[in-house]
Amino acid sequence: MNTPALHICLVSDTFAPHVNGVACTLLNLSEGLRLRGHHVRIVRPRQPGEQASGHNPGVRLWRDWPLLGYPGLQRDKVSLRTLARHWRRQRPDVIYIATEGPLGLSALRTARRLGIAVVSGLHTHVAHLSGQHGMGVVGRLLSLYLRWFHRRAVLTLVPSLSQRRWLERRGFERLVHMPHGVDAELFNPARRSQALREHWGLGHDDIAVLHVGRLAPEKNLGLLQSCFEALQRAMPQRRVRLILVGDGPLRGKLQQQVPGAVLCGVQRGEQLAEHYASSDLFLFPSLIETFGRVVLEAMASGLAVVAYDQATAAQHIGHGHNGALAMPGDAAAFIDAACWLLQDSETLRRVRLNARQHASHQGWSKIVDQFEAHLLSASQSVHARQATSIQPMPPL
Repeated sequence: MNTPALHICLVSDTFAPHVNGVACTLLNLSEGLRLRGHHVRIVRPRQPGEQASGHNPGVRLWRDWPLLGYPGLQRDKVSLRTLARHWRRQRPDVIYIATEGPLGLSALRTARRLGIAVVSGLHTHVAHLSGQHGMGVVGRLLSLYLRWFHRRAVLTLVPSLSQRRWLERRGFERLVHMPHGVDAELFNPARRSQALREHWGLGHDDIAVLHVGRLAPEKNLGLLQSCFEALQRAMPQRRVRLILVGDGPLRGKLQQQVPGAVLCGVQRGEQLAEHYASSDLFLFPSLIETFGRVVLEAMASGLAVVAYDQATAAQHIGHGHNGALAMPGDAAAFIDAACWLLQDSETLRRVRLNARQHASHQGWSKIVDQFEAHLLSASQSVHARQATSIQPMPPL
């Protein structure tokens, strides 16, 4: 079936070169849509040093100021009038709003006033995340705001089945499950580098335990440290080293508390893929992810993954087959699962091969196909509604 070329606008507070799940997902989706002949424009905050016009005609930048606690991200000062003028001049068929901050809210209000179809994405478990910081009341208010926000979209895309169930129990409507993919050519066991392992101080038979992600309190890094220490005790005859890829406010604390840990900072592209492939075991102790793209990246790189039985891990890992799972919140079971994987070299080898085989079939192409179909459906439904009624869309 030939899909008509759409004029699509993607709105997000974060986009490449940021290194996070939302930014990486949007980059893959936008590239896939362009390859299919669609006209894609990005609306995002302007980063420090960027000019308002930018260097890419497909990107619209807005004034901004830093987001507290996340200096790489920016808040947005968006004029509704300016946004409306921009979209009247270059009217999109459909708008995808990936984040619910000031920029996303401005985009939602403007799109509804202009009668443009909106599809939203819920990538961050904001209410749960707020609860992690002792802001129970704020968390409840955020949950109410998110429900209000996403009810105003034609449909809302969520990356995991567990997240969809969580949202449905809280009154969210018109939810569609759309998982994420992985670039299995980039993330590949063939990128394993003995030179990099030697740089880490590891020989052929030593164990590199990897974590990729923001070094922040919400990532449950206390369990990461406890698990690593348990692995060292369980494997006294082999050198076990913790490899941390990423940055964040806990970097200094981890450097002090985990002597010998290798802190690699933020890695991108082929360098990131090489870090994955050169490791042996991947620990993912986070409890607040809606998807967790790093799990699929690790599996595609041929790593044995230990994670809680939720989000990406629940969708892609069969316990004992291509990884190891623990019930959410059961720290002892998480540690036991990691130790079990390293007890027998043949078990570890089999699990790693199965992980790679599974992830190699989770490419982005079929995900972009789904995304394209959802955008087209939303655009057509709004156009059909407008053709049969002269009533304007209800105000926010």
